[in-house]
Amino acid sequence: MTPENNHKTAVVFDFGGVLIHWDPFLLYGPHFNNDRAAMQRFLDEIGFAEWNALQDAGRPFAEGVAELSARFPQHAALIRAYHERFEETLAGPIQGSVEILRALKQQGRTLYGLSNWSAETFERVRHNFPFLDLLETIVLSGEVRVNKPDPRIFQVLLERTGRQAGDCLLIDDSPANVAAAAALGFQTVRFESPQQLKDALVQRGLLAPNGNLPRDC
Repeated sequence: MTPENNHKTAVVFDFGGVLIHWDPFLLYGPHFNNDRAAMQRFLDEIGFAEWNALQDAGRPFAEGVAELSARFPQHAALIRAYHERFEETLAGPIQGSVEILRALKQQGRTLYGLSNWSAETFERVRHNFPFLDLLETIVLSGEVRVNKPDPRIFQVLLERTGRQAGDCLLIDDSPANVAAAAALGFQTVRFESPQQLKDALVQRGLLAPNGNLPRDC
């Protein structure tokens, strides 16, 4: 990466799994005697991932809950609980990642957010994560009605920010999302842990080993 490109690179953060702990087990675990395998069988039975993706893409939760409850009436209470008690699926920030976010911001790095998240539930919990205010632009799938890894959501981000793909570094924990962004010309880091992310940013010259950006950035 040339010094010029390094200087202008904007960093794009995914939310769930990168900046914020999200796990349905936090909500459903007690119902299944804290047996994660039993919970996963339930989620697989009702097609939770595919169903939840529709809300992430903008379908109203009331509609989604009614549809899935009609198909699985024996699980209607648990299906409703996901919407009614969504806050319980969140364990708070991933602190190491938030520290990296703050270090980047303190040194003047441009930061964006790009997340698959229902606009309904995001608005309910955003106040719990004030560090999201450090992001200059946030693109939510629930608002634009298209999910990653669809290339269209990445194009929305570029249009809103006036950036070229090569000037943006996407940090995401999903291999599919990372692959889609890379195909469009984004720089990418597949998130595994805060330490791994820090090491990747240091290697790219975006973060100094002490957690700060290089002086010439």
